[in-house]
Amino acid sequence: MKDRNTTYRITQDFPLLLDSSPYRPKILYVQGTLPKGTGIAMVGTRRPSSNAQDLCRRLVRSLRGTDAVVVSGLAQGIDSFCHEAALEENIPTIAVLAQGLEVKIQGSRGELAKRILESGGVLVSEFPLDLESRKGCFVARNRIISGLSKCTVIVQSKAKGGALITGELARKEGKPLYACPGDFDNEVAGGTNQLLDQGLASPVFMPENLYKVVGLPKEKGQNLERLHASGCSLSPESMELLRHFKGFRKTFPEIQTCVGLGTPKVLAILTELEIAGFVHSEDNFQFYFDGEL
Repeated sequence: MKDRNTTYRITQDFPLLLDSSPYRPKILYVQGTLPKGTGIAMVGTRRPSSNAQDLCRRLVRSLRGTDAVVVSGLAQGIDSFCHEAALEENIPTIAVLAQGLEVKIQGSRGELAKRILESGGVLVSEFPLDLESRKGCFVARNRIISGLSKCTVIVQSKAKGGALITGELARKEGKPLYACPGDFDNEVAGGTNQLLDQGLASPVFMPENLYKVVGLPKEKGQNLERLHASGCSLSPESMELLRHFKGFRKTFPEIQTCVGLGTPKVLAILTELEIAGFVHSEDNFQFYFDGEL
């Protein structure tokens, strides 16, 4: 699969967990390069709340440093937000389509599909290349989303919606189902709250802890030798902060008090260290200095 802009027909060696799933299709059409890792299905309503994009970013960001592959359906709303967050965090993502791969994807979804391919991601479908989307295609698409994945996370959903179908399919496979609780007066939390109330899903109370909830270990911290080998280096201020706090967990006020620098400067240093892989934070308040010098 050298040319990621070419459509391929796959009849064996299905990606991730799809090969062992009861939802394995007869054939799978693929555009892009299939990633390795652990599939985490992240789905939800097409008409989410105003804070949904930030919620998706926080959930996906928590998977950084693991072998997660974000799997979703390229629909408007939650699906697209999760794909976009994966691109921002350099996490592999698979978009499962409810149409043939040669059928044009309209609007912002088409632009997102293009970005997924350009970033090294992949589009997949079990439908003939020229088949346009129709009603029955969406449930079939949801089977593939579940089949690829270790578990399914429903971010937001109304009391009735396609995301709940994906969740039910995951449960029938015997795979874990998770849901983000929400305001009980908010329509887009009706489905997730209902799943939690009935004991059909486990809660994700803190978005930053998603990687722990789904059981994905973080990779070991960065080291300077590996960083230099990639052609990058740290600023003197970042090196000094790393030497001072290596192996410790510190809150933002503790760091600021110790180094005696203003908030913008400390934020800039922490951002540099986070991007380089020497610091991570689960709540943007406590920072773990876990890299090796």
